[in-house]
Amino acid sequence: MKVERSDLNPTKVKLVVSGDANDLAPIKNHVLAHFRHNVKIPGFRAGTAPVALIEKHIDQKQLIDEFLDHALNQLYSTSTKQEGLKPVSQPNVQLKKFVPFTDLEMEVEVDVLGKVALPEYKKIKLPKTPVKVTAKEVDEIIKSLQIQAAERVEVNSAAKKGDETIIDFSGKDKAGKPLNGTDAEDYPLIIGSSSFIPGFEDNLVGLKTGAKKKFNVKFPEDYGVAAFQGKDVEFEVTLKKVNELKLPEIDDKFAAKAGPFKTLAELKADIKKELARQKQQQADRDYENKLLQEIVTKSSIKIPESLIVAEIERLEEEEKRNLVYQGKTWQEHLKEEGITEQQHKDRQRPQAEERIKGGLVLSEIADLENITVERSEVEGRIEILKGQYQDQTMRAELDRPEVGRDIEARLITEKTISKLLGYSSN
Repeated sequence: MKVERSDLNPTKVKLVVSGDANDLAPIKNHVLAHFRHNVKIPGFRAGTAPVALIEKHIDQKQLIDEFLDHALNQLYSTSTKQEGLKPVSQPNVQLKKFVPFTDLEMEVEVDVLGKVALPEYKKIKLPKTPVKVTAKEVDEIIKSLQIQAAERVEVNSAAKKGDETIIDFSGKDKAGKPLNGTDAEDYPLIIGSSSFIPGFEDNLVGLKTGAKKKFNVKFPEDYGVAAFQGKDVEFEVTLKKVNELKLPEIDDKFAAKAGPFKTLAELKADIKKELARQKQQQADRDYENKLLQEIVTKSSIKIPESLIVAEIERLEEEEKRNLVYQGKTWQEHLKEEGITEQQHKDRQRPQAEERIKGGLVLSEIADLENITVERSEVEGRIEILKGQYQDQTMRAELDRPEVGRDIEARLITEKTISKLLGYSSN
């Protein structure tokens, strides 16, 4: 097989691939073997006739069509491996010459991963911020437990700060269309708890049982659901009950009711320990992200446009699924944002590029470090996941080959990050 390579740009390659009789003969025999069980030849049992005889008894056009399909695929695959290429798009293949089974020439253009030039990642060190739990944070948890343990006494007076209200509520957008995810029934909300959207709880002050009220609230710019960020929503609330809270004393007796603790000091110590664990987990995740970002920033990476476009499409699909949850169409979303389809894609581009760069950097480091995953590791992770589901259908889903490949990729990523953390801490 002969391969002539032309680099059209850092991420697009043209290959002219030629195969002679020696290259094509094994492919032809492989294709003829496919016909062996479907051809009846006098004197031979099904599947036993020699390939030379099979060729004389089958439709030649069908043979050539299947041969070309196999030949083009095999020569393309072999040539990309030979050139050390990593294709990321469907190849554009043109058959330039074909003399049946003796001479074939094809021209291929394909997007490939460009060179990933890494920094000296083993020498990158970042400072770690120690986690600290304050007395105020512990007291806030104690206060939350106190409210949970409080006696609720229904009253007929107007709701005030500190009261628990039982409400029905629903939200609508500017056009008066109901928004999924902004409604609930018999929802318990303590006025002043700051557990709801800023401004919402204040509108309940002064309402009595049976009262209805409409008011507008703007969602915070950093709200957890991206589609609601900065949105003005009109809420309609019905107050169904007002409860005064009789809070228990915070003492050793309170601690004993909260868990296996003899004293309030033991309860506070346990809360502090758990908060420290949670903060450390978050600090570790933040450190991993900062370390990877530092390596990515110092790397030189050429990304094929087709890869960026595909990632933008994935990001938009995630956003569209969120919109379905809200009962909103894609066009309605674009209209609200005041942007076109193309402007939305352009806005997604930086995030798409960062995702791709992070993945390529980790993949390159995994190759350099010879990081691999054993089949037993994949199977072990699948068994752990199966233990989280009782539904047999969900458990069966985990046996699909693509799930195994996804888990293998995740395990390689985990091992690679662990390796980088080891270097950064030395």
